[in-house]
Amino acid sequence: MKRRQSIYPAVYNHGRVPIPAAARIGPFIATGNISGFDFGSRTYPETAEMQARNMFAHVRDILAEAGATLDDILKFTVYVQDDAHRAAINAAWIETFPTSTDRPARQTILHRDLPPNRMVACDVLAVAGTTMASRDEVRSHGT
Repeated sequence: MKRRQSIYPAVYNHGRVPIPAAARIGPFIATGNISGFDFGSRTYPETAEMQARNMFAHVRDILAEAGATLDDILKFTVYVQDDAHRAAINAAWIETFPTSTDRPARQTILHRDLPPNRMVACDVLAVAGTTMASRDEVRSHGT
């Protein structure tokens, strides 16, 4: 059995470039760069808001193909071409993760070298099939 599984979902691909959308080893899933590209129209939407919504949908779809959900995300790194796009990311973030006590860690990086028309992008680290131990369970391990 192979140790690493390359994830090539039909809903998100890198065209002819031989790069998987994600890879999984055991419960750990790491994505490559995920953009807000619209695969239906084969273009980047004109607004950061639409690109952010697409990007979060792509993350969900890629994780599903890898056997995980948005609840399994540990770290979310976002890249924005302009600081003004942070508002679009924050709106999609709150829509995707509405409970402030149940959000992954996040870092947003200003990346002015994103390709033209790509306003936002991200990569994600997830741990599939995990559950959060209750505080009582954690405390009982310390006694």
